[in-house]
Amino acid sequence: MTQFARAPVTAVLGPTNTGKTHLAVERLCAHSSGIMGFPLRLLAREVYDRVVRIKGDKQVGLITGEEKILPPDARWLLCTAESMPVERDAAFVALDEAQLGTDDERGHVFTDRLLRARGREETMILGSESLTPMVRHLIPDAEIISRPRFSQLSYAGPKKLSRLPPRTAIVAFSAEHVYAVAEMLRRTRGGAAVVMGALSPATRNAQVAMYQAGEVDYLVATDAIGMGLNMDVGHVAFASLTKFDGKKQRRLSLPEMAQIAGRAGRHQRDGTFGILAGGPDSAEFSEQDIERIEEHRFTPIDHLLWRNPDLDFGSIDDLIGSLEVRPEDPVLRAAPEAIDLAVLKLLANDRTIRDRTHRPALIARLWSACGLPDFRKVGAEHHGRLVGQLFGFLSEGNGTIPADWFAREIARLDSVAGDVETMAARIAAVRTWAYVAHRADWLADPAHWAGETRTLELKLSDALHQKLTERFVDRRTSVLMKTIGDDPALLDVEVDASGSVRVEGEAIGTLSGFSFTPDASARGQDHKRLLAAAELRLPKELARRAARLSEAPDASLSLATTPGAPITLEWEGIPLGRLKPGKGLLTPRFDPEAAIARLDAPLRQQVEGRVTRWLAGQIGQRLAPLLRAARLASDATTPAGVRGILAQLVEQGGILVRADVDDVLASLDRTERHILVRLGLTIGTLDIFWPALLKPEATRLRLALMAVRTQSPMPPLPLPGLGLLDKPAPELGRAATAAGFRRFGAQMLRIDLVEKIARAAHDARGKDRTAQIDPALAVSLGVGDATFAQIMRALGFLPGSAAQPHQWRWRGRPRRATAAPTPVNAAFAALADWRR
Repeated sequence: MTQFARAPVTAVLGPTNTGKTHLAVERLCAHSSGIMGFPLRLLAREVYDRVVRIKGDKQVGLITGEEKILPPDARWLLCTAESMPVERDAAFVALDEAQLGTDDERGHVFTDRLLRARGREETMILGSESLTPMVRHLIPDAEIISRPRFSQLSYAGPKKLSRLPPRTAIVAFSAEHVYAVAEMLRRTRGGAAVVMGALSPATRNAQVAMYQAGEVDYLVATDAIGMGLNMDVGHVAFASLTKFDGKKQRRLSLPEMAQIAGRAGRHQRDGTFGILAGGPDSAEFSEQDIERIEEHRFTPIDHLLWRNPDLDFGSIDDLIGSLEVRPEDPVLRAAPEAIDLAVLKLLANDRTIRDRTHRPALIARLWSACGLPDFRKVGAEHHGRLVGQLFGFLSEGNGTIPADWFAREIARLDSVAGDVETMAARIAAVRTWAYVAHRADWLADPAHWAGETRTLELKLSDALHQKLTERFVDRRTSVLMKTIGDDPALLDVEVDASGSVRVEGEAIGTLSGFSFTPDASARGQDHKRLLAAAELRLPKELARRAARLSEAPDASLSLATTPGAPITLEWEGIPLGRLKPGKGLLTPRFDPEAAIARLDAPLRQQVEGRVTRWLAGQIGQRLAPLLRAARLASDATTPAGVRGILAQLVEQGGILVRADVDDVLASLDRTERHILVRLGLTIGTLDIFWPALLKPEATRLRLALMAVRTQSPMPPLPLPGLGLLDKPAPELGRAATAAGFRRFGAQMLRIDLVEKIARAAHDARGKDRTAQIDPALAVSLGVGDATFAQIMRALGFLPGSAAQPHQWRWRGRPRRATAAPTPVNAAFAALADWRR
């Protein structure tokens, strides 16, 4: 499939249910030969079966990582995108779902095929309409055909599982969630078919046939359903709007939502989509999401991910360097490090492997081994050990994997015992060995081992299908009424969105955050065994929660500051622990809940680390002036007087009565005062403060930290934005003083507003030391006449005559009532305490 300059390229773009794939298959069959690449093995298999019915099995081939059916005379090949034979000459070439060029893990493969895979006579690119700008830029001569959707797609709102209409597909994003939904459907609606990547194509076809024949009215699937698997679906219900993408739990992107929702409706029949009420994340579609999905309007793709296909096998370092070459085209971006490159970098640190890769051919063989997919989802480090072991075989002796070793690895998996999760793990391992068996020169007899792995995969997948079916049949009868032994590990534990914990369907308690509370109503002779099963299995759920917390957005964490209650940290409303006094006001200590404290050390540290980072971030964001002051106060190069004032400011939460440090202020020279001014401090007539720390959230955090320091409950807070308190209760009055209010008789005014009055008075003051104050100022602040008079006196002004009630005479800046020598001593004592 090298470049053919004159061969036309057609891009057929549009939403789902537009017949794009059907059109491409028609064009494929109309040519003398052809190759078509798909995003999924299941989809490649589905189209392969369709083309076989048209052309016969002698003329059609299937090539995926784990499966290869390649007759000698095959002229039409259906492949996964990674397995497309790019150097093979074919009259027609097509690439399906080309918009996947934006996918972090596989995007560079789709971009490479879009750029390089060409048919001798015709090339066709299928994908979302959002791909249009990329096609215009990268393939200027391509003809772009927009295909409208055959039917209408509309939002039907949230629906409970019991109210889903027949011919509904429920889409979940983990095997555990698929199983849970399928079991609930079995109890309430008579059963469901299941479609997952863990099933073999034959088992998947049997499940779909059961659904298509109407034996069951519901289908539960992973998001693989969004990639063109054709079924008679009228409604798509999202069990969740978040998924784990291999790195983190995240919300589905709008194109992902549309791709899945678009499975609803077939040909001219309209379809609907919605959310499954009571799902695990209680998420909903936004109005904008709904409108854009219904109207098929999405943000155009502005880049594709790319990785250099011209590799340098001169050395391992040269290979890594060539893989990390940056693209020159502005719409192409370097792809994130995929697992094959991550494994290569790990193995590059192995001296034995470096010693073996002394020739380009061996380096190319190492890179081929790194291409082994991580079907087991164990991560680069663990997967890399297997790749290294395989390369050891491939680089010594006759360069093949020993047959007896390979046979033992397969034999270890040849068992249908165990639960659903065990079977799924075995199938993932078998897919690894199937991939190995389909490499032409990795085994002495690859055809034999390809047959063996395929037979075993079918056996295990069929067993998995049988186990799923058994789980859908009156589970209480089939489990609790049968002898299953005393091992609680054989029992399955479910935790629903509300935290209810069920063992084999029986409620045994509630998991709130990380704390499990047994349900006193769970009775019976099996109670102890069920509790033991929960204790055994809950660590997996706790680990999942700890991982989710470590990736949780900052918005999901909060500081609970209910007046009269201890200050606690919460995650999605669930208490995680309290704050305790630390070394200073700005460094409180997190004291986790008992349930978190009982977690294994790595999980506990994961939770505590996330909470501590969040708290430090909040303090850094809300109380940045105090942090800067704390650093300067502990800096020996800061002048002593400045350090004394800053130390007091930090310890008192950012507010000082000026009279308490007047003598220290008077002792500062111009340069030293300028240090305070540069920090943003307001050195007011009555108080010294940072205006930013008077904002509602900063105030709430300051008072919370001050309460933590004294191990007191949270005090009441003035209402956000309120500048005046009229006759506050004693407790609120005390808290308001710390929040930044100053008392004048029966009223309290926020200190920045007091300073506003002071500035207005001094601005109005004439040479005769009198100031005519506009009464509208007091009215605008809600201050009464008696309070205003007290404020003016405190600011150093005396009232004028009765004939001029709004005239005030300045008598000089107010000082402390007594000339006690304590202010200077207090400032330096605070500095000494700070340094200790």
